[in-house]
Amino acid sequence: METNSSCDCAIEISQQFARWQARQGGGEVYQSSLMSALLAGVYEGETTMADLLRHGDFGLGTFNRLDGELIAFERQIHQLKADGSARPARAEQKTPFAVMTHFRPCLQRRFAHPLSREEIHQWVDRLVGTDNVFVAFRLDGLFEQAQVRTVPCQSPPYKPMLEAIEAQPLFSFSLRRGTLVGFRCPPFVQGINVAGYHEHFITEDRRGGGHILDYAMGHGQLQLSVVQHLNIELPRNPAFQQADLNPADLDRAIRAAEG
Repeated sequence: METNSSCDCAIEISQQFARWQARQGGGEVYQSSLMSALLAGVYEGETTMADLLRHGDFGLGTFNRLDGELIAFERQIHQLKADGSARPARAEQKTPFAVMTHFRPCLQRRFAHPLSREEIHQWVDRLVGTDNVFVAFRLDGLFEQAQVRTVPCQSPPYKPMLEAIEAQPLFSFSLRRGTLVGFRCPPFVQGINVAGYHEHFITEDRRGGGHILDYAMGHGQLQLSVVQHLNIELPRNPAFQQADLNPADLDRAIRAAEG
């Protein structure tokens, strides 16, 4: 049960957030391609890392041929490889799917006690107060554990994503400081994006990370940015034009692929 002090704090933060919303234009999420296209095996796009940085300074996604996970913040993009390592991405590298925004946090909260992934999500939900907007969030701190996966690079002819991730490597980071970049998307964009939470992690030394499956934070800081506009750039290649972008099991497939 929360104490009166913690309840009062949550109310105060929510009031600050409401005042902030009234002054802002809503921001924009830029998205390259669709999640349903990635699931269908459309693993090559023409959008470069330099292109992404023209649309935002914060985001996540993947690289052509599913060659690792993409994490971006503070105008730096890193590639999280299938061996669990991380390296700076090159400007000319391309992505088949990525989501970017200009991260302008409207509020933040520090936590001095351990919290699970579910508890962090509950804080985000409570502070935003609605499922019908996009939320970009950043979590910095000491992670007691972070369980991640990275998809290995694929070769044509490409398999659908659920087949491609069957052999995905899993890694666990324990007692490591790092940064988590995440988006919470509205339920109505399932298939366009990932409805609900989608998070990537990188260690403070920028040497390791991946797509988050679960985590527990020892202590740290949560920052939130609410975004109310979506800009989607669709691929023009034949693979996208011929893909089945609305399969009958789309929701199940996304949940299986994204954990």
